[in-house]
Amino acid sequence: MKKSVVLLSAGLDSSVNFLWATRESDVVLALTFDYGQRAREREIAAAGHLAAKFKVPHRVIQLPFFSDFTATSLVNTAADIPRESQVSIDDYQTSVQTAAMVWVPNRNGIFLNIAAGFAEGLKADWIVPGFNLEEATTFPDNSEAYLQAATRALAFSTANHVQVKCFTTAMHKTEIAAKGRELGLDFDGVWPCYFGGETPCGECESCKRFTRATGINEIALH
Repeated sequence: MKKSVVLLSAGLDSSVNFLWATRESDVVLALTFDYGQRAREREIAAAGHLAAKFKVPHRVIQLPFFSDFTATSLVNTAADIPRESQVSIDDYQTSVQTAAMVWVPNRNGIFLNIAAGFAEGLKADWIVPGFNLEEATTFPDNSEAYLQAATRALAFSTANHVQVKCFTTAMHKTEIAAKGRELGLDFDGVWPCYFGGETPCGECESCKRFTRATGINEIALH
């Protein structure tokens, strides 16, 4: 059986990929990244809970330097994260604009390379991120093309040729949610929000996509 390292932010996509990876591989580590994002405490707690449930080692990687090169609203609390009427998940042009406001330079590139280092050290074959087809239209680092390019690059930088393996790259959020139900995902353990409040805001783009995909307007956090 293949061994894998999973990038686990505890959002819908990464949670489903984590569960899927436990079926298709021996998950030797779950990694959660703290790059100063507003939701970091919620993401870390939710990811830790999910990893513990499946007895998978969980490690939080601190990346405080992200604030040195990005003014994204996910990190910069003085900037506004698009909410409510500013968000229109079915309108491409609006989504392009809102994506730019939460874009973090090379975030997935940095995450994947760190995960690949752990994977080689742990003799793992795969690193498993949470990509999806729906958001790949405005976030190119969610795309199948990016996944394949990253895998080609890692063939040069890892001795065991670590591969990027994402189970949901060709799926829309509704399909991912359905797969989550099939895998037994506890949606109350997912953190879908850009903010780190007591409960998900329900108004940011990430929350809106989660609600549309799952039909869940509120989650009861653990």
